[in-house]
Amino acid sequence: MTGTLPAGGPRATQRTRGERVFGAFNATFLVLLCLGMLYPFITVLAQSFSSSGAIKAGKVNFLPVDFNVDTYIAVMSNDIFWRNYGNSVLYTVVGTAIAMTLTTTYAFVLSKPHLKGRKVLIGIAVFTMFFNGGLVPNYVLISSLGMKNTMWALVLPGAISVFNLLVMKAFFENLPKELEEAAQIDGLGWYGIFGRIVLPLSKAVIATMVLFYSVAFWNDWFAAFLYLDKSELFPITLFLRNLIAGASTTASEGAAAAGSTTAQVSANIQAVTMILTVIPILCVYPFVQRYFVSGVMLGSVKG
Repeated sequence: MTGTLPAGGPRATQRTRGERVFGAFNATFLVLLCLGMLYPFITVLAQSFSSSGAIKAGKVNFLPVDFNVDTYIAVMSNDIFWRNYGNSVLYTVVGTAIAMTLTTTYAFVLSKPHLKGRKVLIGIAVFTMFFNGGLVPNYVLISSLGMKNTMWALVLPGAISVFNLLVMKAFFENLPKELEEAAQIDGLGWYGIFGRIVLPLSKAVIATMVLFYSVAFWNDWFAAFLYLDKSELFPITLFLRNLIAGASTTASEGAAAAGSTTAQVSANIQAVTMILTVIPILCVYPFVQRYFVSGVMLGSVKG
């Protein structure tokens, strides 16, 4: 009879006592797990606003002790700090744009089984995952190409991550072939198929790769340490690295008296460094988080 409930309908949707207990245990465990993962960040944030003595005594946990902003003032009052911060933004944006352009086009080409020389191109990419020229040859190469003390020394050598390339290749291989065939019937060429069909269907994996590349470019300081000699070209990560090294040296030599501003800076500068460095990534991540899991899973499993 239409509209009647199945036998035991109302009770069928009720949770048993075991299910309720498991649900409560599961929720409690996940909350504790989240707190455990947030604890280090909260502690570092509290230390960045705490006094030198409180940090050394181990009194800082979730809340700042003897609140102060001396370190923030010391770092952010430097004009070079803002210039280097802008450099990091520029290097990250340009590097990510170049990396995404090369990765998407290369992966799209590799995803075509009928391509002649496809296995050779895949082999060339995979070879670089296991073998590297080394630090000295790379330095000689960058210098001989005239890229030293330029932005290109930072963004071009890491323009393609083979791991990201293979993930995106697998994603493109899973796209329905019928869409490309229909587009070809309608008169679209390969560039049209790639730009108007493939890319709009790949938002999840593209957002994931953008996150991967942007984090890598933002956090990288070693390449700048090798190839940049001018302080006005430094990224913010190298500026803060040098600030930590200078503060640590000052503290170890006893040049700063206890309670002075320099001593205060040297005591919690690592916490301030972490906070200032992670802020941009924290601002970007919420916009791509919803694509993150689906992008990685869709690109890592071939159907």
